[in-house]
Amino acid sequence: MEARISAARIGKYTASESGDTLEFIERPNGGLSFVLADGQWSGNSAKAISDVVTRKAISLLADGVPDGAAARAASDFLYTYRSGKVQATLNIISIDLQTKSLVITRNNPSPLILIRDNQLISLDNPSRPVGTKLGIIPEIREIPLEVGLVVVAFTDGLQHAGEKTGDKIDVVATIEMLRANGPVDPDHWSKMLLDRALELDSGRPFDDISIVVLAILKNENEAARRLTVSLPIHF
Repeated sequence: MEARISAARIGKYTASESGDTLEFIERPNGGLSFVLADGQWSGNSAKAISDVVTRKAISLLADGVPDGAAARAASDFLYTYRSGKVQATLNIISIDLQTKSLVITRNNPSPLILIRDNQLISLDNPSRPVGTKLGIIPEIREIPLEVGLVVVAFTDGLQHAGEKTGDKIDVVATIEMLRANGPVDPDHWSKMLLDRALELDSGRPFDDISIVVLAILKNENEAARRLTVSLPIHF
C-alpha cells in the first residue's frame, strides 16, 4: 500500500490572508498526521487563531500524544489563550503505522467524507469547534489501513460555495462524479473540488477554502517518498 495526499486552498476574495492553516508532521512511531484548522472570522485575525490551534496540535503529535488528546489540548489552549472569545474548526487525519490504522479526529460542524469498501460515508455527527469552552471532545474514527480508503476533509468555504449566487455546491454529488470518472487521484480530486467551488462563487470565493484528499492505494514497488508543493507568490 501507499498513501497519496493532495491539498488545495485559496483565500477569501476580499481578505489579504487566508484564515485556514494546514500543517503536517511525521509521527514519532511511524506515519504522518495532517492538521487543518479554520479560524473564526477572516484575514489576519483568523490566521492567527488557526495558527495557534495547528501549532499546539502539531507539537503534541510530535511528542507522541494521541490524536484525540492533542485535539482536546489544542481546544483548551485556545480557550485559555483567548478567554473563550474565539473558536476554530479542527480536523486531524493520521496514518498511524504503529496501530496500522487511519485515525480521523474532527471538531468541525462541516462533514468529512470517507470512502470505505467502495461506499461513500458522510461523517456528519454533531461536532463542536474548538476554543469555546474547556473539555470539548472531538469525534474520532479509527479504521484499519486498507487499499481503497479515501478521506476528503475541508473547511466550510467549500461546503458553502455558491450559496450567495443561488447555486450551492453539492460536495457529495461532486465526489460521486469524480469516482464515476476514473480511479482515485488525490491531485485531480482536490483540484476539481476547488475549481467547482470557484466556479459557483463566480471566481471570487466568499470564504477561505481548503481541501485535503488522502487515499490509500496499491503500491507499485515505489520505495521513495515524494512531496510536491505549489505556492503562488505575490508582492
